Amino acid sequence: MRDFGFAGSPVGGIWRDGRRALPEVARLRRAAWAFTTRRVPRGSTFKIVTESIRPKAGDLILARVEALGHHASLQLANGRRKHLFVGDEIVVVYGNRYASNQFEAVVPESLGPCHLVAGGGVAAKARSWHAKISRGPTEIVPIGLLGDAAGQPLNVGDYALQAVDVLDSPCPTAVAVVGSGMDSGKTQTAAYLVRGLTLAGLRVGYAKVTGTGAGGDTWLLKDAGANPVLDFTDAGLVSTYLSSPADLERVLVTLVAHLTKASVEAVVLEVADGVLQQETAALLKSSAFREVVSAMLFTACDAMGAVAGHAWLQENNLPIVGFGGVLTASPLQSEEALQATGLRAFSREELCRPGIAMRILARARRFAATATELRSEAS
Repeated sequence: MRDFGFAGSPVGGIWRDGRRALPEVARLRRAAWAFTTRRVPRGSTFKIVTESIRPKAGDLILARVEALGHHASLQLANGRRKHLFVGDEIVVVYGNRYASNQFEAVVPESLGPCHLVAGGGVAAKARSWHAKISRGPTEIVPIGLLGDAAGQPLNVGDYALQAVDVLDSPCPTAVAVVGSGMDSGKTQTAAYLVRGLTLAGLRVGYAKVTGTGAGGDTWLLKDAGANPVLDFTDAGLVSTYLSSPADLERVLVTLVAHLTKASVEAVVLEVADGVLQQETAALLKSSAFREVVSAMLFTACDAMGAVAGHAWLQENNLPIVGFGGVLTASPLQSEEALQATGLRAFSREELCRPGIAMRILARARRFAATATELRSEAS
């Protein structure tokens, strides 16, 4: 184990007390720290752990870029996208990934060579990837895990928001954006709904509950006006693939509790991937989700996807207020969905109109009121 202490600032390779700065300290300072590490204080003292330890999801590692593939850049903690070069040293986080249009990947069993499987800084062993990923995954070689002063590996969960198991106060009306699959337009739909609600004068909080750690969604939602903007990495998970149902519910409740504490007047939530993905399906069917979420906007790439999603939500007694996403680029597809379900598709431009955004929120509130009445009658 080698000490990566950050205390103080060396000048010309010499500490203020006369000690010579260790080359390893400068090495770690020069490394590019990924978005997934953003909650880790840079002033901490680290050790590099190179023993034969099986890594876990969330563990921090220093790695070297060995060969460039699909991810030729890295999203940094400050939002900048750094171009990667072979030989670059980066601080990233081990995690599993499920992305139907990119990679399926899992945490490896050793500190051997693996892959950069997400631009936000996720290290894993790629199992498979979409045919469009012609270059394959970027290859990295771990140098070692980051450890504390005692040499114990550090995990992003060590820096998470305080966990909340049960909401102790009513939360604001929450609209969840769910979809038929990856790249169906969920994040854009969430951002433009947030924009419409903020233009109506509301303070809106946003949280991405599941997915893989990346910065693009965070910065888009901040730009749209959401405040605060949180995601599952704030709750201690670098990704939610292969997470237990209990962990998923804990993430949801924790994020909503912190948004509620921030005194927001409405909440927009985003659930990654499609409703058939195992973690997404488990979360949507959970009692915690039903208690927190008032209604859903469903995104799809075409009318058939919208109709199938509507049927799935109806089958599971989950209220839907309309459609969004890629579908809305086609007036004909939107009309087909309307004729089949009776529900309107809202384009991005429509969602950012205050009147439409407030009507969606009002309908969600009516769903919530009905659900509360039914629970009261049942008890």
